[in-house]
Amino acid sequence: MKRILISIIAVLASGLWLLPSTARADQPLVIKPLAEKKVPELPAGTLFWRLENFAALAQAQAAAGPWGLVAESAGKVWLFTLGPAGGSSAGGTNVVDVGPIPRIVAPRYLLRINEASGPPGSITAVHTHPGSEAFYVLAGEQSIRSSHGVMRVKVGQPETGNGADMLMQVSSSGSTDLHSLVMFVVDATKPFSSPAKFP
Repeated sequence: MKRILISIIAVLASGLWLLPSTARADQPLVIKPLAEKKVPELPAGTLFWRLENFAALAQAQAAAGPWGLVAESAGKVWLFTLGPAGGSSAGGTNVVDVGPIPRIVAPRYLLRINEASGPPGSITAVHTHPGSEAFYVLAGEQSIRSSHGVMRVKVGQPETGNGADMLMQVSSSGSTDLHSLVMFVVDATKPFSSPAKFP
């Protein structure tokens, strides 16, 4: 009986490599740019990102103003508009306002939307951005480590980042795959992202 039990354990152990592995801490989070544009100035007043869904891409593009970006993600058409909170676009369905967004001063601005995805444990390198960012998680959970601690962003929770040049590292921290939208307002005259190290 003991020999049979040992044989069963050996067979099970040798077959474990066939099972899908969970993400390791060194697996990179996948970052995909969805839309971007350069603008000479930012809207006046307190800034928010307004997220809306549209039935068709052309409809969203027609509604996008000077500070609007259109992208497709998670099987939906999105319009991201930088401006005051509480607005709406003709034909759009409001999802959420994210903000207030930390304002920066620059000679020219880059507005950008990224999609972040990856299995639990996937992570970015430590880095900085020359501006502000905000997050909206569609699936899973996203964690942002900075010198202020760790911010966890769950599904449907809008969250603003820590502002320009903040050391940060982003990871998929939930029990399921992460899918999030990341909105940026950065100085267009500087590198979009720079490698960094925590002290």
